[in-house]
Amino acid sequence: MPDPARDAPALPARGTLLGFDFGLARVGVAVGELETGHANALLTLAGEASAPRFAAIEKLLAEWRPAGLVVGVPRHLDGTPHELTARCRRFANQLRGRFGLPVVECDERLSSAAAEAALVDGGQRDWRARKEVLDAVAAQIILQHFLDHNRHAKS
Repeated sequence: MPDPARDAPALPARGTLLGFDFGLARVGVAVGELETGHANALLTLAGEASAPRFAAIEKLLAEWRPAGLVVGVPRHLDGTPHELTARCRRFANQLRGRFGLPVVECDERLSSAAAEAALVDGGQRDWRARKEVLDAVAAQIILQHFLDHNRHAKS
């Protein structure tokens, strides 16, 4: 998988980024700032239908006015493509085409497992409650990974 910071499209030193953890049933969304290098979970878009998803994303873009977008692309631990790799790349291409913003594809290996562990470590014991925020936290981890690599690449 390419280095997310090295292969990123040109981004300003300041500005907001939205990060996405794409899934067939849900899309987790996070927000982060290039200047501070910090990401936060935002929300989870539920439902498989494409039109409502993109309408919701369009509203988020109008609200947050991001400088760019980061999409997690899954791979197996050995680096080979995952069953959803092509779908995630298609989602990233759709974002580029629809909204004309820079879109970075970022390795998301183990992001859902890390999100699950973070929620349990944070005291969230109920699986149903964790499931509602899991994808947004995974998006936060993906976006934070990008921001960390972006910061190190510029130092």
